[in-house]
Amino acid sequence: MNSQPALKIIFAGTPEFAAVALRELLKTAHEIVAVYTQPDRPAGRGRKLTASAVKEIALHHMLKVSQPETLRDTQEQKKIADLHADIMIVAAYGLLLPPEVLTAPRLGCVNIHPSLLPRWRGAAPIQRSILAGDSKTGVCIMQMDEGLDTGPILYSVEEPILSQDTGASLHDKLALLGANALIQTLNILQNNPEKPRIQNPAAVTYAEKFTKQEAHIDWETSAVEIDRKIRAFNPWPTAFTSKDGHIFKVWQAALLPDVVADQPPGTILDSSSQGITIATGNGLLSLEKLQFAGGNIVTAADIINAGSTRMPSFNKGERLGPLS
Repeated sequence: MNSQPALKIIFAGTPEFAAVALRELLKTAHEIVAVYTQPDRPAGRGRKLTASAVKEIALHHMLKVSQPETLRDTQEQKKIADLHADIMIVAAYGLLLPPEVLTAPRLGCVNIHPSLLPRWRGAAPIQRSILAGDSKTGVCIMQMDEGLDTGPILYSVEEPILSQDTGASLHDKLALLGANALIQTLNILQNNPEKPRIQNPAAVTYAEKFTKQEAHIDWETSAVEIDRKIRAFNPWPTAFTSKDGHIFKVWQAALLPDVVADQPPGTILDSSSQGITIATGNGLLSLEKLQFAGGNIVTAADIINAGSTRMPSFNKGERLGPLS
């Protein structure tokens, strides 16, 4: 049983990944003295200013919300110092924390990072782990310093990457895993602090931001690599290719093991309600769910049944890509 007094916490986060942790934190006895999140941003087709997932939860629970454009301002730093918090929890916040903020709380600042540091420091660890074909990932609770995800590890937990995992499914798993790991870390810090584990500099890799163009499918690469790209970039920016100069997105595909094609990469080998079979640089891939410009996500069966009246045809021997 935790006999220690509740911690006074500043929570800093913006998207749903952080919101999951905030929800779990609200179930504890700890006191959240302030919530920091990014300013409202335009979203949707109407570009209406929209609150972050974290802000919505904070307002629902009547928590104090701050949305500064930067934390480099001395007045903002003074506001944080005046909260006299025990700890600041950071999860996908999106703003740099200067030294004055990092040292303001009694126990400093800790970050929920969705990878097994030092592997995949940086902005896109979930997608990069799938793209690289990693068999596992996880979450680290890290004591923050001035570097990019360089601080010592307070707590970590592993999570296998399954063959069907997408960027979306792995995000959801790691968000919940990170929330639970955070609660465990706070218990440890209160009751039985352990010496943090220093990251091994020889094992560092970087998860750089990705662009929409990186989601373009190169059929010269292997079916395994293309499958990873499709899964990693689901839901954003979504892997894409083209036919006859028209771009379309690929939301789901399946590897066809132990099948070899003697056709050039990108060639359509078969079309059925089960999938559209494409030759790659090494192996075959069956496209199962696609999305054409201005349309909804459709299955291979939808395409076959629609014929050529509403969607492009995918006839045997025709080619996909390259982009026009």
